[in-house]
Amino acid sequence: MRAPPDIRVQAEPFDAARECAAITEAQPGIGALVTFTGLCRHEGGRLEALELQHYAGMAEAQMRRIAEDACKRWPLDALAVIHRHGLIRPGDGIVLVVAASAHRRAAFEAADFMMDYLKTSAPFWKREHLADGTLGAWVAANDADMRDADRWLDTADR
Repeated sequence: MRAPPDIRVQAEPFDAARECAAITEAQPGIGALVTFTGLCRHEGGRLEALELQHYAGMAEAQMRRIAEDACKRWPLDALAVIHRHGLIRPGDGIVLVVAASAHRRAAFEAADFMMDYLKTSAPFWKREHLADGTLGAWVAANDADMRDADRWLDTADR
């Protein structure tokens, strides 16, 4: 039996190992567990932190819609998605996706799908805080992110 997607937006750091253990303990029939952890980069030493803002309520709703779409496309046993907000330092986790299925392909593809759509359609905004003490630009999804998300458009009828 598949658990509903676990969707969270939080300021606190997450523990990927604890999240994986919670899923595998609750679903002992899982054959594949794929995780993706997105980390804040230091951008060659020029970045002090990323400031992540979100539209509360809307971010969770959009994340849930994306997760429910993933659950319709692939036979998942569990799906957890955690996205942080606030000031994130280089090396710290920003986003965690854990996809569990009986077989690896479904778990890999679902995790990849989640990240492609989180990057392009979830209402989160990133602003750079630079090492020299100044505020940098707001970071937008780039063309490659949009192409990655677009590749799923023709796979809706799985």
